[in-house]
Amino acid sequence: MAVKIRLARRGRKKLAIFDIVVADARAPRDGRFIEKIGTYNPNTNPATINLNEDKALKWVLNGAQPTDTTRAILSYKGVLLKKHLQVGVNKGAISQEVADAKFDAWKSVKDSKISGKSDSLLAKKEADKVARLAAESKVNAARAEAIAKKNVVEEAPAAEEEATEAAAE
Repeated sequence: MAVKIRLARRGRKKLAIFDIVVADARAPRDGRFIEKIGTYNPNTNPATINLNEDKALKWVLNGAQPTDTTRAILSYKGVLLKKHLQVGVNKGAISQEVADAKFDAWKSVKDSKISGKSDSLLAKKEADKVARLAAESKVNAARAEAIAKKNVVEEAPAAEEEATEAAAE
């Protein structure tokens, strides 16, 4: 039985959310699966990935073949690196402690990159908000100035009429 790690689509039209599932290769895309190991939401920025990394590692070590997209997701989350390091430990090339240290170092760098991207997106959103507010206040000031100028122009002829009426009397 060929086992695949793949995405099963759910969610509404044009707003898809995917389950990361382990399934028989012959089963339909959204049909029967062996185990659900996570979810993937590409609609957020950065994409939200909830993955049970231990189960994913177990399935990858047992020979489950990920599809292209799930391979990218597993690589992003570090499952394929963990598999690579575990194979090295099994062959005796490195010790378990060294493998864990390498993975932890990679994971900390990856987490800092992800949080950096989230922070930069948040800062950009805040800067855009401040810029829009400044532009709106500039437009409002211009409108208020135009209205004030219009009111001054209307008051001036009224004052001239009073002056001409006083002169006529």
